[in-house]
Amino acid sequence: MTRIDTDLLVVGGGAAGVAAAVTAARAGLRVTLLERYGFCGGGAVAGLSGTVCGLYAASDSDRGPEQVVFGFAEEFVAALAARGGLSEPLRYGKTFTRVHDPLMWRETADEMLAAAGVTVIYHAVAVEVLLEGGEAVAGVIAWSKQGPLDIRARQTIDASGDADLVAMAGLPNFVGDNGRVQNPTMIFRLGNVDVEAFTAAYGTDTIMPPAISAMIADANATGAYRLPRSKIWLFTTTRPDELLCNCTRITGADGRELNPLFYQDFSEAELEGRRQMREYARFFRDRLAGCENSFVNDTGVQVGVRQTRQVEGVAKLANGDILAGRKFGDGIARSPWPIELHSGSKPRVEWLLDDVYEIPYGCFVPQRGENLLVAGRCLSAEHEAVASARVTAQCFSYGHAIGHAAVLAVRDGIAPRAIAGRDLRLLLNRDGARLDA
Repeated sequence: MTRIDTDLLVVGGGAAGVAAAVTAARAGLRVTLLERYGFCGGGAVAGLSGTVCGLYAASDSDRGPEQVVFGFAEEFVAALAARGGLSEPLRYGKTFTRVHDPLMWRETADEMLAAAGVTVIYHAVAVEVLLEGGEAVAGVIAWSKQGPLDIRARQTIDASGDADLVAMAGLPNFVGDNGRVQNPTMIFRLGNVDVEAFTAAYGTDTIMPPAISAMIADANATGAYRLPRSKIWLFTTTRPDELLCNCTRITGADGRELNPLFYQDFSEAELEGRRQMREYARFFRDRLAGCENSFVNDTGVQVGVRQTRQVEGVAKLANGDILAGRKFGDGIARSPWPIELHSGSKPRVEWLLDDVYEIPYGCFVPQRGENLLVAGRCLSAEHEAVASARVTAQCFSYGHAIGHAAVLAVRDGIAPRAIAGRDLRLLLNRDGARLDA
């Protein structure tokens, strides 16, 4: 058993974990980041979601991209773009998104973490939460190839995406809509595409037109292909002659929405995801302009996971908050992203136009327990709300805010639940978050 002492432990190196770790380390805390892969990025990289969604307002007008999310998200995006690892804004229905290079995402995170002085432990996973006095989190036991690590921290952030630490600590949590979650997706990249011919035929909107949805539905109905999802998204990337393909719909052999919290479901999702990837790639090669000589050059390291376990927080983001564009006095992040619910043959998209909603600080504070905060898609939010709130730009914003909260907790001895979201908002605005813009 190797003992490690730190001010702040962040478990999970996705967008939220990286933002939290860097923010807290810059403020002078000793920060340790624990990540199960050999790189950071979470769903954006391991799951190959491939886009930075949630930066731009949605509108029915043709005014072009209007950025409404700033702070750490903008800083990371700028660093990624400086490496040549980020596309210009691409049309995504009524809004815009940007496609990133996953290798450069990893390198950008590595550089920022190192510059801030964060101690990064790759290839290690938390297996037990250490508790003191009942429900006060004192750190974790993690497993590495070297053996067990006893990591003690004054404050811990669960940025696992799955509220793993919350569950291990026995704190209140829930799973989706009474256990039902959005389906996972195997995202892949298609190489050797004549992108010019493709965009000439289908336009520049990355949500494919109804004609392609009809083609997919017809091909699936004939039995010539197995294509369970008809509404698909294909993105040009920073690499020449390549498309990023978000098109699979992974359900179980029994028709259930698979839940990656269960090892059997997670394993089935990986197998089914790779089968569907080959079917869609075959269909694209056979039927779509510009894809006649294409081939699959990469898939996600794992299926992309949209929703699993979430914390029961002091506050909960409601479904109605999204389309109402609701604002909160303790709002620590803002989002213009639509409700994007993946279930059934066609994802359901509901837009918030020319506005943003805010996410309150209490969504990241567990109802019970001390010395623990969460960041990322495991926030306290209702089923449809998390279908909007889970995307990358917002996860950067959550980590930015929760990193500041951890600093206040450690440096000033304030219990996380006693921290005022309004105070965090002031700190975030000082960092350029523009929450009151």
